Amino acid sequence: MTQLPFQSTSVSLEIMPVELPEEAVPSADLETPRVNRKNIGKNTRSKKKSRSKDDALRFDGLKAPSPTGKNFVLDTNVLLHDPDCIHCFADNHVCIPIEVLCELDRFKTERTERGANARAAHRKLAELFSSQPELATRGIVTQQGGTLRLVNCSPSDPRARGALDQLLEVFTTVDTPDHRLLLCTQVIAQVNSTAAVLVTKDLNLQLKAHALGVPCGDYLNDKVDHDNATARRLPPVELEPDQLQRFASSGSIELSINDSRLKELVTNDYVLFSTGDRRTMPARLLARRKFIRLNVPESLRVQKGIAIRPLNLGQQCFIDALLNPEISLVTCYGQAGTGKTLLAVASALHATLAGDYAGVTVSRPVVPLGDTLGFLPGSLDEKLHPWLKPIFDALELITTPSESTSRNKNQRKPAPSKSPASSTAQPKAYQSFLDSGMVEIEALCYIRGRSIPNRFFILDEAQQLTPLEAKTIVTRMARGSKLVMVGDPAQIDNPYVDRLSNGLVYTRERLKGQPCAAHVTLERGERSPLAEAAARLM
Repeated sequence: MTQLPFQSTSVSLEIMPVELPEEAVPSADLETPRVNRKNIGKNTRSKKKSRSKDDALRFDGLKAPSPTGKNFVLDTNVLLHDPDCIHCFADNHVCIPIEVLCELDRFKTERTERGANARAAHRKLAELFSSQPELATRGIVTQQGGTLRLVNCSPSDPRARGALDQLLEVFTTVDTPDHRLLLCTQVIAQVNSTAAVLVTKDLNLQLKAHALGVPCGDYLNDKVDHDNATARRLPPVELEPDQLQRFASSGSIELSINDSRLKELVTNDYVLFSTGDRRTMPARLLARRKFIRLNVPESLRVQKGIAIRPLNLGQQCFIDALLNPEISLVTCYGQAGTGKTLLAVASALHATLAGDYAGVTVSRPVVPLGDTLGFLPGSLDEKLHPWLKPIFDALELITTPSESTSRNKNQRKPAPSKSPASSTAQPKAYQSFLDSGMVEIEALCYIRGRSIPNRFFILDEAQQLTPLEAKTIVTRMARGSKLVMVGDPAQIDNPYVDRLSNGLVYTRERLKGQPCAAHVTLERGERSPLAEAAARLM
């Protein structure tokens, strides 16, 4: 007798004979009851057929695990832009088509930020699905109460026939990743009772979706409001003449802000005090309705270089934020010619020579974060020199003695000599700062893992960064360091960001109101009347 894996209890049963009625006694040839196998087979096949149909709906991921909530179909560029986007759709259903996984596989070997994001997206998806692989196409619950699932939509699926015919009426083929995503979104919408929305940052794919009538949209989680990405004037605050006089003499004043525009002010915002007699004075909101006067020197001079003076109200506010040791982050918007790079470099050298910082570090996102610069010859400084030419122009203007500048203007340029001795280039006035290490050039592709203490860090053209790249740079700043991010949100060359989602506006929006952060917008161009007219009219 085979021993059972659990304890059993024996029970003694006494079988009593039962007399059956005569009509109930079975005949000899009916010892085994007959079963209608035809009917049973029919029922089994119908149940098997319905079950297989339900399994098909389940295992290709087209059917959502819940009838409530929208189905968001993610494009590859959304995962490359933000690998954490799968947790940003609240209690809805996130769908990742198999075509997206194939495209991610193409980018994972790149030594760029795009490649790093592709690998990060792979790791996050593998971590979620490896624990419960049987739920990969059925849906895994996310942190916000929604679900995440993989979707395999085949054009040969009978349920895709109608959507496929509609797509082929507009486009000639379905064998491109974009068209497969459109087909997948249409089939998901047909199979489910709730809407299916394609989420992509590809504008061309959005236009194709509009042509087919497929609901689509951009990934908006890291986009800022339009008002926060545009230039705006300093908000005016009307004061009585005696209040303005008291503020000018004491340097601070506390006000009760009743204007709806001023209620939106946050710490370190700048305002313009004015009176009825047209007297004005800029101020900075410290905290708790307390405004303080700006601390701006008459001029910024580096050794024997020319004196840099603020030429307008916005530049005064910018210099005040640059020279304030309590402000660790300064973001600045400004169109071409407003002086944002020049003032940042001049303030950095001024503060460093005063002993506030150990040195100045300048950089610029010339290539995607993580790329090497091996295609240019020379050392690292020589590779970066063509891209950082605006920084070097500012350094040369600031450090060149004013006497030599005026002398060069008045003297006629001599004819070039053919002797080898005279052909040797004269060292730049700022070369001593580079040689001593006071001013260093930093390539963003080598900034990961670094900790930068006690440095004045200038990041030019910061609007070319993605939000993740901006976060990488901001988190490198150690104690005693100051980060200045300048740029023009209207001039975007990076195809993966726009004026509402680039790293400059993202940093300003996320850190707005922090006691260590300040923001200034420069509106008036000071480079030349021609540059100002071109920036406004062209």
